[in-house]
Amino acid sequence: MGRKSSMENDRARQMLAQEAARIIVNQGIQDFKVAKYKAAERLGMQYSGSLPGNTEIERAVSEHLQLFGRDSHTNLLRTLRQSALTAMDMLSSFAPRLVGPVLHGTAATNSPVNLHLFADNSEAVAMTLRQSRVQYRPFERRLKSRRDQINTFAAFRFTTSDAPIEATVFPVDGVRQAPISPVDGKPMRRADVNAVLNLLEN
Repeated sequence: MGRKSSMENDRARQMLAQEAARIIVNQGIQDFKVAKYKAAERLGMQYSGSLPGNTEIERAVSEHLQLFGRDSHTNLLRTLRQSALTAMDMLSSFAPRLVGPVLHGTAATNSPVNLHLFADNSEAVAMTLRQSRVQYRPFERRLKSRRDQINTFAAFRFTTSDAPIEATVFPVDGVRQAPISPVDGKPMRRADVNAVLNLLEN
């Protein structure tokens, strides 16, 4: 590949990443792969080309939010992280951890607060939500526990302080090993209550 072709390919990847970032932020799409293909269709680009990686898209999302959001995005993050703390306090007996865009600082208006909980039985989480008079909807979440293994976990959707929460329940010993991030293929970064408090203070 010549230098010119390489530069053109890099430019195309950058344009796709930026367009995918706009789609993620504006439409609330969480699946980077879906956003990539939507961006390629919108720009009239062929899928056969080199599509940007998830880390490139995550970086583009962050840049987009900083460029077009600034103060409003900072306020949104603070609100979502405070909502996360409220939910974590309610579910404190399940060693809650914050994960995903709200932790990483790439959350958009439509982003839910993602929590990981740890319990021997997901019904214990449901009981706590009922006792707290929180209306919830159960669902299942599929996550990679290893590169070649996908597991299904019980999860709950509910609202706290007007913020959407998605809490996934892992076995108690699941606190030792986080599932694989769909963004970079590494174990998901998790933050406990103290870490979230530090984010808010700083």
